[in-house]
Amino acid sequence: MNRPEPHSTVNALRQKLLGKNVNHCLSGLGLISLLGLSSLTGCSSLTPSYTRPELPVAAQFGGAAPAALPVSGNDALESALSLKNTPFATDPVLKPLLEMAIANNRDLRVAVLNIELAQAQLGVRQADLLPSVNVGLGGSRQTTASGGLTSSYTTGLSLTAVPAYEVDLFSRLRNLTDAARSQYLASEEARKTVHIGLLASVASTLLAWQSDAALLALTDKTLATREATLKLLQLRFDQGASSLLDLRAAQSLMASARIARAQLQRQQSLDENTLTLLVGQPLPASLLKTGSGSDSLQGWQPLRWAELPVGLPSQVLLGRPDVAQAEYQLQSANANIGAARAAFFPKITLTSTLGRASNDLTQLFQNGPMAWSFGAQILQPIFDAGRNESNLKIAQANRSIAQAQYEKTVQTAFREVSDGLAGRATLKAQWDAQAAQTQAEQDRSRLAQLRYTQGASSYLDALDAERALFTAQQALIQVQTQYAQNTVSLYRALGGGWAP
Repeated sequence: MNRPEPHSTVNALRQKLLGKNVNHCLSGLGLISLLGLSSLTGCSSLTPSYTRPELPVAAQFGGAAPAALPVSGNDALESALSLKNTPFATDPVLKPLLEMAIANNRDLRVAVLNIELAQAQLGVRQADLLPSVNVGLGGSRQTTASGGLTSSYTTGLSLTAVPAYEVDLFSRLRNLTDAARSQYLASEEARKTVHIGLLASVASTLLAWQSDAALLALTDKTLATREATLKLLQLRFDQGASSLLDLRAAQSLMASARIARAQLQRQQSLDENTLTLLVGQPLPASLLKTGSGSDSLQGWQPLRWAELPVGLPSQVLLGRPDVAQAEYQLQSANANIGAARAAFFPKITLTSTLGRASNDLTQLFQNGPMAWSFGAQILQPIFDAGRNESNLKIAQANRSIAQAQYEKTVQTAFREVSDGLAGRATLKAQWDAQAAQTQAEQDRSRLAQLRYTQGASSYLDALDAERALFTAQQALIQVQTQYAQNTVSLYRALGGGWAP
């Protein structure tokens, strides 16, 4: 059986892997001896043309009613990255916490350092595109065949790369540089994501702490009332005017308030610890005292508002830094395919030195003769056991993975915005209904206590009304917190807010 020539086999493989670009580049390679390196700059790019994938979500956030969203200036993203323009900046308690978090948070610090790392890696790749120049001084001492000693000293100034400068004929180095540049840009978007997430986390945690403070104040007030009621019932029981059942019920009610108080104290301590971790330093005592109390959430409106139009287009998701980061990573993977394809083609390296040489070090710079050298090497891969082909498959698989990750990021962003809009559409109605129920329970408790005092009903009716009132008051504070935290979630989901 006739075995095909190695050269024809390689060309067939290139044709299969690279398509029509091969013939164009190889024709340029054939003219090296005639036209020089200047004729080689016209080779077609081996990198697949990049087009942004279609967004795998609906064209708009469907049919939601207008919702109030935070305004963050004329440019939503830039405003999110500037503390003075954030929608949180007007809150006197939150603003200093945000400033401390931006200055001291370690996650944000790591994100900034990752940018510096990616920038340095980009600098390394960019340096590969240019020749390096070195100065060197060398000498040797050796014995001769007759047993004597000879000494020689040389010095050289390299005018081109040492040991070798690669002529980037097939854009391998440029593709690697493009990949590094995309990674650098992706690291900047990652910092923006961490920055926006940090602002939102601090705001959300402070809201949880304020909610705990409001619930704790309510519980203390309820506990004081129940202690007074228990003392009264104890006197009535001692005088035979009240039953043991009423006394035990009052004791149980007071114990339940104490249980709630202990739970809230523990939860508030946990939220304090979380807030301390986020801001990166111990919390000033004055900050947490400000804004605490049973009415701390009633007027908590740190954000300015704008009406979000019906049918907001899903294109706004492209402004989210995590979506931009995923796209830069996709572009980087796309550029790596070009670098992997270039490995199938010849690699041209140039070396050059220029300097003086002398056997006497003292005469080196006086009358030492000039010495120079120039060399070129072309290395054509013939057989590498499938290494280059496997590297190309790896690059193509990484690009497919990056595209899937980009699409998943877009879908996740779409869901987060949709969840925020759904919450905005229902939480205010829930707040209003809960406020109405709380008012009704207040009237019911007052009337039940009055009827019990006048002997028109048993203490169990008053007990049930008081328990229902406490539950309704807790639920009202909780829905207020959910409403405020939904605003923070929308701020994060829209990549820093919404600018009409």
